[in-house]
Amino acid sequence: MPDHPGHAGRDAAWRERLDAALDRALPAVTESPQRLHAAMRHAVLDGGKRMRPLLVYATGTAFGCDEATLDAPAAAVELIHAYSLVHDDLPSMDDDALRRGKPTVHVAFDEATAILAGDALQSLAFSVLADTPVSADRCLALLKTLADAAGAAGMCGGQALDLAATGRSADVDVDALQRLHALKTGALLRAAVRMGAIAAGVDPDTRERLDVFADALGLAFQIQDDLLDIEGDSATLGKTAGKDLAQAKATFPALLGIEASRARLAQLALTMSAALAPLGHRAEALAALGQQAIQRIR
Repeated sequence: MPDHPGHAGRDAAWRERLDAALDRALPAVTESPQRLHAAMRHAVLDGGKRMRPLLVYATGTAFGCDEATLDAPAAAVELIHAYSLVHDDLPSMDDDALRRGKPTVHVAFDEATAILAGDALQSLAFSVLADTPVSADRCLALLKTLADAAGAAGMCGGQALDLAATGRSADVDVDALQRLHALKTGALLRAAVRMGAIAAGVDPDTRERLDVFADALGLAFQIQDDLLDIEGDSATLGKTAGKDLAQAKATFPALLGIEASRARLAQLALTMSAALAPLGHRAEALAALGQQAIQRIR
């Protein structure tokens, strides 16, 4: 999956579009309740890789959808991701104090405000998505795709499995770990690709091929995240390094070892390339994002 000098500029332009869409969607801090609105904006703006919305833009534009149509699903998936991070960082969950290089929401504000901010961001995501300028059938498909990915059959279910596995990683095998992360991390990444495809009206066969790419991407993203938790530092990562080991989390390096985890990354890179190969040059942006998932340093 070769990189290209134009990819960075394109991704930066998409991030700028996304940030503008998020700024429009989020309530102003001057409106009551100001503290809640400030917490929501703290959670969403000024940071993050924006991988999920970039996948929406990359997939949709690959099949002829205009960026203005993709702004709503891109913003919606990022709002869901942001809400999940707010709740994931809570004392009752991962109990973290640093996210995206700044204090987590419950530290910057308070725990109750953080819970409400997460709840409000989740609701806002679906309100934004419902305004996508596509046909009613496509809009409904977008809403169902995101709802399924965010709930018990997706991200929340994966988080529950992760919490249950914490402290007992020796009891978790590779298949169970892959299922855990296919839900916790992979479901929302897959949904981002699917939403771009839905907005563009992509045919079912091509959607299946994109699912294969997205499934491999989701697993690669998580394996690299596990490796970065070991090898990175908090200043570079923007979040607390070493948390997985300290909490005895079930991770790929803990289960397979670092070298075997890297080998699995290489296999997933080949899977992504093979899935995208028949799409030719249209898939360049998706291929570049797949490469970023594997090579990222933060």
